[in-house]
Amino acid sequence: MAERAGAKEAEVFGTAGRAVDVDLRKDQIELVSESFHQGLGLRAVVRGAVGFSSTSDMTKLESVAEAAVRSARARGSDESWRSLPLPETVQTPRNIFDVTIDRIVPEDCLDLARQMLSGCQEVKSAEPASGGVACVSGMEFVVNSWGIELSEKGTSMHASMEAIAKGNDVATGTEFHNSRLLDEDLYGVGKAAAEMAISSINGSKAEGGIYDVILKPVAFVELLEYAFVPSIFADNVQKGRSHLASRLGDEIGSDHLCIIDDGLLSGGMGTTAFDGEGVASKSNAVIENGVLKRFLYDSYTAGKDGLKSTGNAVRSGYSDVPRLGLRNLIVGSEHAFDLQDETKGMLVNGFIGAHTANPISGDFSVEARNSFFVAPNEAPRPISSMMLAGNIFELLNDMDVGTDVRAVDAVVTPSVRARMKVVGS
Repeated sequence: MAERAGAKEAEVFGTAGRAVDVDLRKDQIELVSESFHQGLGLRAVVRGAVGFSSTSDMTKLESVAEAAVRSARARGSDESWRSLPLPETVQTPRNIFDVTIDRIVPEDCLDLARQMLSGCQEVKSAEPASGGVACVSGMEFVVNSWGIELSEKGTSMHASMEAIAKGNDVATGTEFHNSRLLDEDLYGVGKAAAEMAISSINGSKAEGGIYDVILKPVAFVELLEYAFVPSIFADNVQKGRSHLASRLGDEIGSDHLCIIDDGLLSGGMGTTAFDGEGVASKSNAVIENGVLKRFLYDSYTAGKDGLKSTGNAVRSGYSDVPRLGLRNLIVGSEHAFDLQDETKGMLVNGFIGAHTANPISGDFSVEARNSFFVAPNEAPRPISSMMLAGNIFELLNDMDVGTDVRAVDAVVTPSVRARMKVVGS
């Protein structure tokens, strides 16, 4: 239909799926829902200009095709456009579909949520504040006018709990679990959230200075996503909005640091056989032994640089155009060790305000959340409030890597340790 309306190239991205959600409010089940979705998104190309339209109504396909072509014509020609992707062989990833999640019913999700509540309530002096469990199953496909015809099924589950505890002050604790396969025991998620809240009350003030600071995986990921990741996306590099624009081949991290973006990681939250444009997923070394090896591309930005896409076009649904994004960013080192056993300084579990980091310079100034004084052979002591300031590129260049690897959204990382500036209360 798009070609008949005048498109030189066209692409359809489609999704269909089901989600079962349970929302918790304090110690009560607030909502249980089962929802279904399906829809198609069309990109139509006219003289290098890309138009887009989408629908969840399968009786409106003709008007969607015409709207996408009209949109392309209205935008005018784009000299940087090369082509939609061509067909290529894709690999089948492992552990991204669980038939148990695919067939799960609301009553099963309720049982999982009650387990999580039970774990939280097991910890005395802590109370559940909010949380939820979601199980999602679906398929997506890409078809384009160059012959790409790809489809794939996938599943995921998401669970989270926030707990609150009161002492001389009030503290909260959070915990979560995300996976592509069903975990039938969420008791530990609720218990960990409550224990974090309890351990964070009655904190003392932190004095300003330079300290060894351990960033647990969630905290480190928050800094990476806002201060570092934008600099490795090709569109920011091409527009001069990346600190790393002229640094390919330079050492930008510790000589033992490796960062890989892998779209085929077994069971990864960002794992699929192909990206949002139908490009085969692959593993891309971004930093290797501290050296910057490559940036991440989709088809459009790769065409501008005369390169092939790295398979990093992602979509949040059928109603969105593809954009550059992470698949599974994996942080690792050949010299990893248990950081907490030998560190005297601070430990930080999360941040407030990480989104205020400068994505170009890498500078950040953030409030630490659930932070503690730590020392070998001593119990951690809570800190009531403190700020951390620094630069992500300086941090990457001089940090130690731990062994407690955890997947946080699309990033897989252990804790890291670095000398950082602490701003006291």
